[in-house]
Amino acid sequence: MAEAVAKFTFVFCCFAPVHLLLDFWCDTMGAFLDKPKMEKYTSHGEGNSLKFGLSSMQGWRVEMEDAHTAAVSLPHGLDLWSFFAVYDGHAGSQVAKYCCEHLLEHITTNPDFQSALQEETCVDSVKNGIRTGFLQIDEHMRTISEKKHGVDRSGSTAVGVLISPTHVYFINCGDSRALLSRAGAVHFFTQDHKPNNPLEKERIQNAGGSVMIQRVNGSLAVSRALGDFDYKCVHGKGPTEQLVSPEPEVYAIERCEAEDEFIILACDGIWDVMANEQLCDFVRSRLEVSDDLERVSNEILDTCLYKGSRDNMSVVLVCFSGAPKVSPEAVNRELELDKYLETRVEEIMKKQGDEGVPDLVHVMRTLASESIPNLPPGGELASKRGVVEAVYNKLNPYRNDDTDPDILFFRGFS
Repeated sequence: MAEAVAKFTFVFCCFAPVHLLLDFWCDTMGAFLDKPKMEKYTSHGEGNSLKFGLSSMQGWRVEMEDAHTAAVSLPHGLDLWSFFAVYDGHAGSQVAKYCCEHLLEHITTNPDFQSALQEETCVDSVKNGIRTGFLQIDEHMRTISEKKHGVDRSGSTAVGVLISPTHVYFINCGDSRALLSRAGAVHFFTQDHKPNNPLEKERIQNAGGSVMIQRVNGSLAVSRALGDFDYKCVHGKGPTEQLVSPEPEVYAIERCEAEDEFIILACDGIWDVMANEQLCDFVRSRLEVSDDLERVSNEILDTCLYKGSRDNMSVVLVCFSGAPKVSPEAVNRELELDKYLETRVEEIMKKQGDEGVPDLVHVMRTLASESIPNLPPGGELASKRGVVEAVYNKLNPYRNDDTDPDILFFRGFS
């Protein structure tokens, strides 16, 4: 196993993007498992002319620190409103779990938000109410933590959407991300809160901190988050002026029923390996072959794992009535692609002859060197790893995934 880990580490360090290398270097090897946990929590639902599917997976991390919220038809007179969010915890899961259970209540019941609904809904007042809810829950968690067992050192990003009959309110605090696909393209996406962003860096320095290796004081990789109270104790500074701010950025986008397709909410474990356009194109292609949003969400996680993500992963997919529909032509192309891959895997394995059964890495590298038509855009060959592996396992039933270093290495192959 040590040889396997060493092999993975060497290849990962040679080919991984710089931001992943920084995270890998800053985390100890003890923060990762010998192999990823691929079991998933999934859910789906519908209401208010929306459909959603979600999936989360622990992956390579020792603990699962993500959480999520999915609610349609909200209480307090908000029957036609819906709320979805992803929380990416760090240094523990406590803050993420608490926010998943209570953030929505803090938003919808605070006086600023309620006053915005008393007459004709005011967009700016709703945005202010959302901001107030974030500041309230952050202070509330600090008070609870100090009274019960001292300061909780965990924290969490939060990205969400509050969907009214007329607007989508995008809410972001940290480096998780949300995007809106409209009329076949990325129409809007939230901006990540990273310590080296000019305005974030200025606030950190004004609070007496520094940004080293793209982290707050060389430690925390996000500049805004809920919790993280060790970074929120600078005397003379308000809550939004601390080293780490709990203040969300809120954007109001007017809905367009004819063109709005879907919203993706995901933690940075997804965005580490998929760009906005890539993920948008991939989801669109998957919706053309399946209307099962849980299945589509699962495919996102598996594809990102095979592209090299080493983090917890969570995604919520929210579809409007204008989302792509299943196309018989797309379904046929998918079936033909799967059959082609199955045939090629058999050919590659038979070609070895006296050299013995090739490992899965060799099979994937051979396929990657070829021009294969109709691979899912954005996902490419990584999104078909399951098909390739199924054929490989059928033809090589005596493999040992747990001890073969090449198989372990491939789990980081992209």
